[in-house]
Amino acid sequence: MLRVLGVLLTALCAVAAAILTWPQLFHLERTWPIAQLVSFRGLIAVGFAVLLVLLLLLAFARPLRTLALSLALVAGIAAAANAGLVMVRGMGADTLPDKTPGSIRVMTWNTAGSATSPDTVAQIAVAMDADIVTLPETTIETGEQVAVAMRDLGHRMWAHHAEYGTDGWDARSTTLLISPDLGDYSVIESSQDGTSNTSTVPSAVAMPVSGTGPIVVAAHAVAPRQSYMQHWRDDLQWLANQCADANVIMAGDFNATLDHMSGLGVDGGTLGRCHDAAAETGNGGVGTWSTSFPALAGAPIDHVMTSSHWRATGSMVVPNLDGSGSDHRPLVVQIEPVD
Repeated sequence: MLRVLGVLLTALCAVAAAILTWPQLFHLERTWPIAQLVSFRGLIAVGFAVLLVLLLLLAFARPLRTLALSLALVAGIAAAANAGLVMVRGMGADTLPDKTPGSIRVMTWNTAGSATSPDTVAQIAVAMDADIVTLPETTIETGEQVAVAMRDLGHRMWAHHAEYGTDGWDARSTTLLISPDLGDYSVIESSQDGTSNTSTVPSAVAMPVSGTGPIVVAAHAVAPRQSYMQHWRDDLQWLANQCADANVIMAGDFNATLDHMSGLGVDGGTLGRCHDAAAETGNGGVGTWSTSFPALAGAPIDHVMTSSHWRATGSMVVPNLDGSGSDHRPLVVQIEPVD
């Protein structure tokens, strides 16, 4: 009887480990609370590794040896699989290639509203030579201050935005800065009035006034709190729908990792027809949230994505601004047009 119970316990633990390691297999990647747990693959890998050590120690007790070794095998496989996924997606590349005449640098940073000073945002954007800057949770007033500070540093930008109401909650605003070198842009009406947008916090879709140039989307999906799960799923689908064109650059706080986007890609894309630039350039496993955790223990929920007209040539998660006020790290990506 005890042997049967041991087999059942091992089987249940194996299923639980499989769900945490590859929830897509069970179609649970966007289901509470699995969606929240799988965001932190680095921590999951460490947790299974600690469990492995404890079970191996427990195996020294002869009556529990068989069960402990069986469970240790499950923990070891899960730890290796989660660590392997982080490694495959990228554990951190910290340099960008030199810019070419056709390259564009995109920076995204959820500034947590007034927690991050405009001067800090401007300085890092200029240092990164960014052509596009998406700033979720940033009002247009703050965005204009950033643009002015960047201008004073010799780097002109035009400020655009979308907002839901004026209740003083910065998360209801998303600001987008675009270099004049890319041409004139305008945020489409449906982004401004909310008739077609993310559900709770706004995204901004900017189109080139001339009709030539990439569509630029400053993305912000609602966080997957238990009461907002359906809104979050709808937001990810809406963002996927924005990547229908071949010439799209989309960047922002998606409140989702690559795992959560499973099944939302089209024609081999990660989300719609867009591909994740960080994952393609060695940073897909590096956490951008929260700055309370080491980067490899955090959740990579901020992304820069591009459709087929562009390819990513480099990326970096900026590690030295964790004390700037925001709970997110900036992500900077360099992309090149596909010939």
